[in-house]
Amino acid sequence: MRPASEAGVKQRPENVDLNMRSLLYSKDARMYPFIHIGRFSIGTFGIMLWLAAVAACWLLYKNFKRWRIDGDAISIVAVSTVAGVIGSKLWHVMETPHALLAHPADLLFDRAGFAWYGGLIVGILTLLWQARVYKLGSLQMLDLASPAAAIGYGVGRLGCLVSGDGDYGIPTNLPWGMSFPHGLVPTFQRVHPTPIYELLGAIIITWILWRQGGPERPKPVGQITGEYLILTGIARFLVEFIRINPRILWGMTNAQLASLGAIVFGFGLILIARARSGSKTARAEQRAAAAHS
Repeated sequence: MRPASEAGVKQRPENVDLNMRSLLYSKDARMYPFIHIGRFSIGTFGIMLWLAAVAACWLLYKNFKRWRIDGDAISIVAVSTVAGVIGSKLWHVMETPHALLAHPADLLFDRAGFAWYGGLIVGILTLLWQARVYKLGSLQMLDLASPAAAIGYGVGRLGCLVSGDGDYGIPTNLPWGMSFPHGLVPTFQRVHPTPIYELLGAIIITWILWRQGGPERPKPVGQITGEYLILTGIARFLVEFIRINPRILWGMTNAQLASLGAIVFGFGLILIARARSGSKTARAEQRAAAAHS
């Protein structure tokens, strides 16, 4: 959820009369950034974040079950989610250090403004710590959590959609284009509903990782994590071409640069995982040969 862009405040694509545009696009669905119950207001992004955690928890539990691992999926997802939210907030505010120094409390405690890669990094570090708690290998824990992380991200993106927080794309004439006149960051043009694209991509990635990570044909430890980084990196890199985030280097957004880093790291991780697996297999064959000689 980012009413501000990944490198600054997102602006409306146009400045027009509110009433005229609202009538023009009245057939578009109304956004609900907040649900008001008496004096209380609940952010719809927070509700979708909770649903994302539930989806991730269920998938992690199923993964533990098929691998016969005794782990508390609820605790792991809860701790990782809280840590990820903190990480995404810190990443976001650090992108505008001048604004952070000028208004630190306003930015740090604002209910809006999050960046996914900050959450990813802190979430990974949290999983590595929890791996020690449950006596699992670090990469083994990341492999098990990768499908859950993918679906959690996709469901969480629906929070950006229902709140209209500015994560939409560039204007489009496609029939499924949407306007967000009542969103947190309004736009009155029809734009690409990029959160929906990201949800669909996340579902595909989740299915691939789930099939790849089964115990029937075990992969080298770390390979599923590498595939997760590559697939999510490619998905985010591509969707950025039709989003409104500012270009900061070589015509690419901050998220695209981070995506390239994730892709490169993912390939490196797969190569290392396969090399280690090959070495272990070779040593096992040598020991077996020595035992029979």
